[in-house]
Amino acid sequence: MKRVRCPKCDNYITFDETKYQEGQSLVFQCPDCGKQFGIRLGVSKLRNIQKEENPDEMDNKEGYGSIVVIENIFHYKQVIPLKLGDNGIGRYMKGQKINCPIETNDPSIDMTHCFINVGYDKFGKLQYILRDGPSYTGTFVDNEILGNKERRVITDGTLFTIGATSIILRAV
Repeated sequence: MKRVRCPKCDNYITFDETKYQEGQSLVFQCPDCGKQFGIRLGVSKLRNIQKEENPDEMDNKEGYGSIVVIENIFHYKQVIPLKLGDNGIGRYMKGQKINCPIETNDPSIDMTHCFINVGYDKFGKLQYILRDGPSYTGTFVDNEILGNKERRVITDGTLFTIGATSIILRAV
């Protein structure tokens, strides 16, 4: 099942995408506000726009892990690759220069909410360090808010929360 959001009132409409082919155009009428709008089934154009804006940053050929943005009321699950160095995590806005943008309407996620620094520890293993942006709503790790300028080493499977969105680190 897929959900589409009404562009006028942000109400979600659910439909079964298996009944349609990729590239097919569909027209919906919002039951709440009556707005008619169309969509085209296929790959998200937003990811292509992001790749055009930041072509080097969207590649993850080296394999430094990823973050999994868990589905909630604002958006669907997303997997975003990480790169070596600082990875800025925040709400996607066109023209913004963060390399881990989250497609969302969640107003509690700042445009630059937090950072994950991917580097090597003294033993040559990959290490992931999370720090707040600083953000207005904070960054929570294991239900504890990160303090101002606090850095926390996180490992594979660590769950952290920004705004109303939960994220899981997937290390290499």
